[in-house]
Amino acid sequence: MVVVTTTARMILVFCLVQMTALAFAVDAPDRTETSPVTHMVVAANPHASRTGMDMLLAGGSAADAAVAIELVLSLVEPQSSGIGGGAFMLYYDAAAEPTNRIKAYDGRETAPQQIGPNLFEGVEKSRAGFLDASLGGRSTGTPGALSMLYLVHQKHGKLPWKNLFQNAIELAENGFSISPRLHFLLDRDPLLRKVPGSYRYFYDEEGKARAVGHVLKNPEYAHTLKLIAVQGPKVFYQGEIAKKILASVHGSVKNPGKLSMSDMIGYKSKIREPVCAPYRSFTICSMSPPSSGGITVSAILGILESFDLAAMSADDPKAIHLVLEAEKLAYADRDYYVADPDFVNVPQDGMLNKAYLQSRASLIDFDKTMGRAAHGTPPFAPTVSNYSEGFTPELPSTSHFSIVDQWGNVVAMTASVGNAFGNRHMAAGFMLNNELTDFTFFGINSEILPANAPAGGKRPRSSMAPTIVLDEQDRPVLVIGTAGGSSIIAFVAQSIINVLDWKMSVEEAVNTPHFMSRNGPVILERDPATHVLIAPLTAMGHDVEERTVNSGLHGIRIRYGKDGIELEGGADKRREGLVLVQ
Repeated sequence: MVVVTTTARMILVFCLVQMTALAFAVDAPDRTETSPVTHMVVAANPHASRTGMDMLLAGGSAADAAVAIELVLSLVEPQSSGIGGGAFMLYYDAAAEPTNRIKAYDGRETAPQQIGPNLFEGVEKSRAGFLDASLGGRSTGTPGALSMLYLVHQKHGKLPWKNLFQNAIELAENGFSISPRLHFLLDRDPLLRKVPGSYRYFYDEEGKARAVGHVLKNPEYAHTLKLIAVQGPKVFYQGEIAKKILASVHGSVKNPGKLSMSDMIGYKSKIREPVCAPYRSFTICSMSPPSSGGITVSAILGILESFDLAAMSADDPKAIHLVLEAEKLAYADRDYYVADPDFVNVPQDGMLNKAYLQSRASLIDFDKTMGRAAHGTPPFAPTVSNYSEGFTPELPSTSHFSIVDQWGNVVAMTASVGNAFGNRHMAAGFMLNNELTDFTFFGINSEILPANAPAGGKRPRSSMAPTIVLDEQDRPVLVIGTAGGSSIIAFVAQSIINVLDWKMSVEEAVNTPHFMSRNGPVILERDPATHVLIAPLTAMGHDVEERTVNSGLHGIRIRYGKDGIELEGGADKRREGLVLVQ
């Protein structure tokens, strides 16, 4: 008999105000169908969290909940992710053999076969240039999220496929209230009003963003979901929905694209091995290429293993200096080597080689910054040309959620449509991605192309880092991920350090003010706690900037004790997330 005891009362609060950590304990499970553990969902929107919990309570697995959550996010958080974009997932299968419990699922978009390395030739190197290139079909790759979710459901789902769609269909038909965050992003977006279909959906007749609380209905998306629920992904990739996607891509007044029906039909999501590397007494498992997230997070942590962070405080400028220098070194290698492994040789093992990371750590001066870090030469490194610096605007996008189901299965999934609202065009009721702008954007003039140069069929490099941390017994103890573009890597690494080295709760870890360097200036989140770091970091030679930071961290901590298992959730107060437990 399973005895359940509550270790913290569940409090349902939008994280626009403050997110409360939750915990729930049960007797230790035997990982069988008849001995449940418990359920927890942490997602970026209350509708999504509730939908995920509905699936779990209906007897669904973490995989079932993930499908239903993303279908809802596609509707209620269109600025961040959806079935018009791509996704990565780490899945921990508690019933699998111990050596085969974690799989990495790749639903990254692919470039049209007809494009070449000079896809964005002539684009102005500025924020305006980037936005101009993002608008319209040229920036759109074949969407991969739905294919990946279907694959995950086939492998790990328990509920019928069609049962996963009902919540999203009802929300689309009956409408949902526009949240403060969605209103804010609609109001400030410089491009959406230029696209007639998006204009009619998101703005009133005077061109004003629909107000907070306005009930937004999307019958076209409901129709799309009904088709997919019955016909599966086939209708999306070669049927009625595919035709609507292509019509939108080709019909863009600005920057029409080259996506074809053969690109859609030929799309395949993939199962890859996760990137798993040691950190202290733990193992960090995260997403493998074409995402740079897993390699770079583990490289940062591997460099920091040479320093005793636990003996230092979380607000010590010296400790923060060490993290910043490790980030510079890891980002330098990431920028140079990582891209789609089906097109280039990524020296993953060399980049995470212990001796190599120790050699990188030896470059860190405890008292002053190295400035901009140069890439290293890891074992077995290929010869590739260097990257131009490029341009990555700080725009809010992407969404992450974490799930633990009653059998102890775990999902860490990060999904995106690119930057906010993707290419700004809708098709069949959902936003289309602009992920091709994640390829090397400027300076492709060399005969030896950068690893991340555009190419037909290639997946653009990502920074998404859905992560599962294992203890010494290979049990999951932390599930974490975030939004934030190329800053995702730094956000996830800092959160892991916060929990493992500085012993913060998950709630504290995801809401602590951010600091980071992507091998450029040091970015401090605008907050009194980080403002005091400006003087000491500047004294060490760092170029420091204060900014508003848009992360979207959603995590779960799992603790194992003699009296059972305790789950603790945390949602990023910078978003609208909700932690649910049952």
